[in-house]
Amino acid sequence: MSDKQRTIKQKVSVSGVGLHTGKPVTLTFNPAPENHWYKFQRVDLDGQPIIEANVDFVVDTSRGTTLEKEGVRVHTTEHVLAALVGLGIDNCLIQVNGPEMPIMDGSSWKFIEALEAAEIVEQDADRDYFELTENLTYEDPIKKVEMLAVAQETFRVTVMVDYNSDILGTQHAGMYDISQFKEEISRCRTFVFLHELEALLAHNLIKGGALDNAIVLVDKELPKEKIDHLKKVFKQETVEVKGRGVLNNTKLHFYNEPARHKLLDIVGDLALVGKPLKIHVLAARPGHAGNVAFAKKIKEVMKRQKIERFFPKVELTAAPLYDVKEIQKILPHRYPFLMIDKIMELTPEYVVGIKNVTNTEFWFQGHFPDEPVMPGVLIVEALAQTGGILCLKTVPDPENYQTYFVRIDSAKFKQKVVPGDTLVFRMDIVEPIRRGMCHMKGAAYVGNKVVCEADMTAQIVKVRNIDKKVESEI
Repeated sequence: MSDKQRTIKQKVSVSGVGLHTGKPVTLTFNPAPENHWYKFQRVDLDGQPIIEANVDFVVDTSRGTTLEKEGVRVHTTEHVLAALVGLGIDNCLIQVNGPEMPIMDGSSWKFIEALEAAEIVEQDADRDYFELTENLTYEDPIKKVEMLAVAQETFRVTVMVDYNSDILGTQHAGMYDISQFKEEISRCRTFVFLHELEALLAHNLIKGGALDNAIVLVDKELPKEKIDHLKKVFKQETVEVKGRGVLNNTKLHFYNEPARHKLLDIVGDLALVGKPLKIHVLAARPGHAGNVAFAKKIKEVMKRQKIERFFPKVELTAAPLYDVKEIQKILPHRYPFLMIDKIMELTPEYVVGIKNVTNTEFWFQGHFPDEPVMPGVLIVEALAQTGGILCLKTVPDPENYQTYFVRIDSAKFKQKVVPGDTLVFRMDIVEPIRRGMCHMKGAAYVGNKVVCEADMTAQIVKVRNIDKKVESEI
């Protein structure tokens, strides 16, 4: 499979009923731009609100995976998402005219058919995979769920299910690569034990449930009165099970179809991390709650990796690129307002600077003197000065220019900075400099933790001294 992102060439719709409401619903897959991932859109509501396929928006996992954003919900998302992942589609807008995805036959197959009919096309952007550098585990001792993810060059899943049932027994299923999903996994239908089904029906749930959209497992003989009741519920002339087994003797696609469907659910639920995966997931007795909890752990690792990816790997005892004297040749700041001690790295795209925080800093005399804390605004100032070096080195004669910061956005402070800390600053240019405007994104670190981050825009201004007056030429 190509490592370029993919979407569909044209929109395509499928129609069915919602599992829980039993109401007709139409779902439309739409092409989407690069780096869009998957988003649901409720076209039946005012404003047609959008809900991203994000694990942070999961609010219920009782009989499927439900997302909610700003009071708007979409239910049973996992089979739709599994189809998109299984076909290697990275970007899609999923419009739906109701609160639920259509249940179809209880698998991902109908969605696979529709997406292939829409034609899958390659985009220009590269895929951004999630990869592990260490094992990741999850355990729910009450439900006896165990999940493990290890590093792998592909997306591989191995599943074991065991419900203490003679009918189901212990089953295993495996997918060695996502390319196997269509033929080996996508047709596998959801399953339910008859006693679970009866409880759901008693509470007026699964109004869209039918014998053609789920495998109903029966682990004991059915008396005639119960069979007659099920005929009425499912509006079927014939409801039968010969001994113990599958209601209406539904022919299974695979002997281990229930285990394969659990694998399908994992593929769909893990799509909520927001990017394609290169990991091997091993799961024992998985369910939506465990899948979502595991997806949240993956998301936390992703956040940490994002921070570590940009964390400057600096040898603090190494000789600096610029020391204080050389910094003063570029910046106009002087004690007590020169906030950086060293520049360790400088490229056309980023700069790394250092500030050693000591208990003799002037601000500790009045800023929380009984509990010395470096003022957040001075951390931002130090970031700005570090960025100023980056900006000024883009001109051939930096001694004739100044930088004036015109905008600071999204400033966040995440941890106190105290005497003894060594601040490491990194500033990156995020778009080409135009008309003297330099847009940067930066963060300050102590150890491997972010203490402050901000987006900044500076204006590079040429200056010259004439009779001790400063003229500016932008």
